[in-house]
Amino acid sequence: MAGFLHILALRPLDRVIQIGEAVPVTRTKSRIHPAWFVAFAAFVALVGAAGFRATPGVLIDPLHEEFGWSTATISAAVSINLMLYGLTAPFAAALMERLGMRKVVTGALVLVAAGSGLTVFMTASWQLLLCWGVLVGLGTGSMALAFVATVTSRWFVRHRGLVSGILTAAGAAGQLVFLPLLAAIATNDGWRTASLVVSFAALAVVPIILIFLRDHPSEIGLTAYGATEAEELPPSTGAARRALQVLGQAAKTRTFWLLAGGFAICGASTNGLIQTHFVPAAHEHGMPPTTAASLLALVGVFDVVGTIASGWLTDRVNPRILLGVYYFLRGASLIVLPHLFAPTTEPPMWAFIIFYGLDWVATVPPTVALAREQFGLSGPIVFGWVFASHQVGAAIAATGAGLIHDHAGSYDLAWYISGGLCALATVMSLLIPSVRATREPRNTPLTHHA
Repeated sequence: MAGFLHILALRPLDRVIQIGEAVPVTRTKSRIHPAWFVAFAAFVALVGAAGFRATPGVLIDPLHEEFGWSTATISAAVSINLMLYGLTAPFAAALMERLGMRKVVTGALVLVAAGSGLTVFMTASWQLLLCWGVLVGLGTGSMALAFVATVTSRWFVRHRGLVSGILTAAGAAGQLVFLPLLAAIATNDGWRTASLVVSFAALAVVPIILIFLRDHPSEIGLTAYGATEAEELPPSTGAARRALQVLGQAAKTRTFWLLAGGFAICGASTNGLIQTHFVPAAHEHGMPPTTAASLLALVGVFDVVGTIASGWLTDRVNPRILLGVYYFLRGASLIVLPHLFAPTTEPPMWAFIIFYGLDWVATVPPTVALAREQFGLSGPIVFGWVFASHQVGAAIAATGAGLIHDHAGSYDLAWYISGGLCALATVMSLLIPSVRATREPRNTPLTHHA
């Protein structure tokens, strides 16, 4: 984030208040490209979305104590939230093509505010499913990683990978910022106060979106940052139809299934396995749950560093090679993990936390780059579907690891299977065919006919 702000500070803000003007390319003298303000607005929205989506985790115990709802019932709202977070992404990306990013993100923030705010009036569990599951799930899903792909695809040619990394890191930053604060509020002032804080925070982001977020460089008479010519606008069709058409055509290609399969394994080996089962697995080996949770929080800290570094590398290294390396190293670390658990945190476990944190979502920038390279203007929607596979993989792994534990009495087999799957993802990434981004995207069928 510091590097991002440093780039912004290199030039004076002499044209910020005129960002909405239709200024011809040949006349603009702005010393700072509006793409950076668009990226700033997207960063703020993504930080909020991550915090909003993760909030139900701090409400489980207070809701159980007040209403007597079972953990399974409350967790069902979280499951709905997770699934919609993934499945909404491709449709939101298509809707951004039709209505524009600013309208879609503003509407998403209003949905989050409504879903969180209405919980203070709950009297039945189905209302929790509706508010935190459906409304917040749809809202945060509309500001998921497909939004990152849309922003970087439209507004950046130079530093596209770096900006992808920064915006992806916003997700980790959001959880780091919001969760400790909301947990403290829920403990000291009650869960209703925490819900209202989320609601007001979502509404507070709306003015930033309305002021700084613009749909496309051509809207203000400019080209993308680093572009030498204006880019063709995506076709304007019905959002659902567009999303399904893109899926239908992408599904006919080997590249799509290699990307989606690898990203499903990515979700299974991160959110589904580590995020869900690391704490109970560590506790079984004698580690206090608070210590294990603190280690998991540190993963998020190193995740920010790793993701930004991955974005920087994506601008310089073949993204297929990066993906292959990331999955291979992640798999190796998961196979070693069962031997690192102990009642206390020893140096090998610290090494795992640092290494795994750096690799956590480092896969996102090269995956976004490959979706753009392979599918052109349809890349953000394709990535939306690839991201949906990530969430499906996470859901399967979360359930599967629990079943393995129930039958085997430990999580060891789950770690080994996940490590093997990461090896498979390595092979899948390296098998993605090479396409020159400077030529192919403008000629792919998805760019013009989807």
